[in-house]
Amino acid sequence: MKVLFIGDIVGSPGRDMVFDYLPRLKKKYKPDVVIANGENAAAGRGITKAIFDDLLRAGVDVVTMGNHTWDHKDIYDFIDETEYLIRPANFSEEAPGLGMTYIERGGVTLAVLNLHGRTFLPPHDDPFKKADELIREANERTPLVFVDFHAEATSEKIAMGFHLDGRASVVVGTHTHVQTADSRVLPEGTAYITDVGMTGPYDAILGMKKEDVIYRFQTNMPVRFQVPKDGRAQLNGIVADIDPSNGRARSIERVLINDDNPFQV
Repeated sequence: MKVLFIGDIVGSPGRDMVFDYLPRLKKKYKPDVVIANGENAAAGRGITKAIFDDLLRAGVDVVTMGNHTWDHKDIYDFIDETEYLIRPANFSEEAPGLGMTYIERGGVTLAVLNLHGRTFLPPHDDPFKKADELIREANERTPLVFVDFHAEATSEKIAMGFHLDGRASVVVGTHTHVQTADSRVLPEGTAYITDVGMTGPYDAILGMKKEDVIYRFQTNMPVRFQVPKDGRAQLNGIVADIDPSNGRARSIERVLINDDNPFQV
């Protein structure tokens, strides 16, 4: 089974890159499942029903979330109505929505799990214990498990990769919006990358207008960060190939599309 994962979609530039390039990526890699992190899809913070529907129509199968899950309040109106938008599983038990879902393709089932880190981020339940619990649950149906770990600290993400090595098929880090160069298959068969990167503005700082961020660093004064609506854009992702017989990854390949790295057919 091949899985294409698209890193954090930021605002309309990120959505446009998905709409433009996803058909070409599907033609090139022929993924069975497409997953995307959408927690920044609505002007950089959260997601709306209209945007979620647009991503599904574009060919995304599952949308994962993160620390901005609840920033658009209308998510409460639809998150319980779909299995294809999941929020971090280690949020409070009172939180609506699912933390894990399943996708079946050609008789093969993939479990998709979303987790939230605790280092340098708001505290939530232990993501390591929650991962153990849900992978045991998933293994009753399938050995194929994909994990989006939305976390700030590289050490926490690497720790999760090794913690789940041999039990998860793929562990990808999201949230920091800069693609790391450490994609690899870990010793026990888990495909891993510390951060997939982001899909959105290229000439920006983590997807936000560079002038605003620079001003904040220079003055320490509050400023409202905004997603630039024009200018160059990028798409970051990975493609992982999983052995359906045992859930172990065969390979992981980074996807990087921007003006300095044009799409190669």
